[in-house]
Amino acid sequence: MVEPGRGGPDSGGPDNGGARHVPVLLHRCLDLIAPALATASSPVAVDATLGLGGHAAALLDAHPELHVVGLDRDPQALGLAVQRLRDHAARLHPVHAGYDRLPEVLERLGISEVHAVLFDLGVSSLQLDDPERGFAYARDAPLDMRMDPTSGPTAADVLNTYPVAALTRVLREYGEERFAKRIATAIAVEREHRPFDTSARLVELVYRAVPAATRRTGGHPAKRTFQALRVEVNGELDVLRTAVPAALSVLAVGGRLVALSYQSLEDRIVKRALAQLATSRTPPGLPVELPGHGPQLRLLTRGAEQATPEESESNPRAASVRLRAVERIAPIASSRADHGPEVTS
Repeated sequence: MVEPGRGGPDSGGPDNGGARHVPVLLHRCLDLIAPALATASSPVAVDATLGLGGHAAALLDAHPELHVVGLDRDPQALGLAVQRLRDHAARLHPVHAGYDRLPEVLERLGISEVHAVLFDLGVSSLQLDDPERGFAYARDAPLDMRMDPTSGPTAADVLNTYPVAALTRVLREYGEERFAKRIATAIAVEREHRPFDTSARLVELVYRAVPAATRRTGGHPAKRTFQALRVEVNGELDVLRTAVPAALSVLAVGGRLVALSYQSLEDRIVKRALAQLATSRTPPGLPVELPGHGPQLRLLTRGAEQATPEESESNPRAASVRLRAVERIAPIASSRADHGPEVTS
């Protein structure tokens, strides 16, 4: 499955700081997180993917004592979120960082544990809607695709330098593309004539490489290739494999984590990380739970929840969302501080 992106703007768009940005599954996220914040004396939540600040704004509005640590690797998104949330500036702590750096960020802020963590994964509305970022295949644009445009290789670098075998792996694993080898081979032949620099030429190449019968079904033939390149450029799956356990490690007892995924590869990583700590480690057949071997998490959702047809219709970017949520019910073996967190910056 290819995700259409997280969040979703209406006519407001990113140019006004996301003032009318419509977050995906907003009310469900608020309902799931609220019990953890209501019982904390000095609640702290982490929006691990701040984006345009839609979820963070709703949390800050609903909980007057709440402090939100907002992470985003995209400096443009971070700036727009800060502008949007300026009325909550004293309780917002924006940080330019990927969510895999969460423990490091919290240590720098003097926060030992948090009461809620929200992940809204995938490409953001801002990134999709800005043609110059190169995330969308519908318009010709530079092949960049970096969520943090200040560092790292671009999609053009991947296309122009990866061997055929490496390109095939990227397309097959990250785009779940059946015709990965054909597309990778065509890219290698084409770049010998002229390196790739903009998206229209890549879209045309993929269209030619995919069999005609396949082009008639399953949406745009380039969507899987673009997803795969974006995941590779940003190291999204590797970062996520680190980030979810890291977030769970700083979650207080009674704290809750909510994750919104938009494609099957992301959702699978989230599911496995949550299930691992929601399962008893007592050997089967023993009559009692061994001390310290019980589940550390309680699943709050049965499987992955989806948006309603009504929300998907009004906000098309919610159509592929999968929501999973957990509550920490037991401390980690290396116990965290006994006292609540104190925000120091």
